[in-house]
Amino acid sequence: MAEPQESCTSPEHGLTRVFQVLGKRWTGMIIAALMSGPGHFAELRRAVPGISERMLSDRLAELASLGLVLRCVEEGPPLRVCYRLTEAGLALKPAMVELTRWAEECLPEEGARCPEQFRA
Repeated sequence: MAEPQESCTSPEHGLTRVFQVLGKRWTGMIIAALMSGPGHFAELRRAVPGISERMLSDRLAELASLGLVLRCVEEGPPLRVCYRLTEAGLALKPAMVELTRWAEECLPEEGARCPEQFRA
């Protein structure tokens, strides 16, 4: 007897897990901002227009807990916090590049251009 296939609605399903993370507002843009290199909180806030400080802080903490972002404290004064993608976070780049390519081909929208680092 064949084993039942895993349902796409199952929390264990890979695609479901991906979209539980990347499907949250701002998460993809934060990852995109960090693809070009480490950034301080204020730099990330400027790189993701419209995000509040609270939301940026929450998303960065979530990405750090998932092992996608590393939070580094730079001794001061002033004390500064820098964020960078981990190996797992950097491994998202090919998928992000492909999603950007697909969006530009299939979801035309005036004035909405992808970040330069995701253009093939």
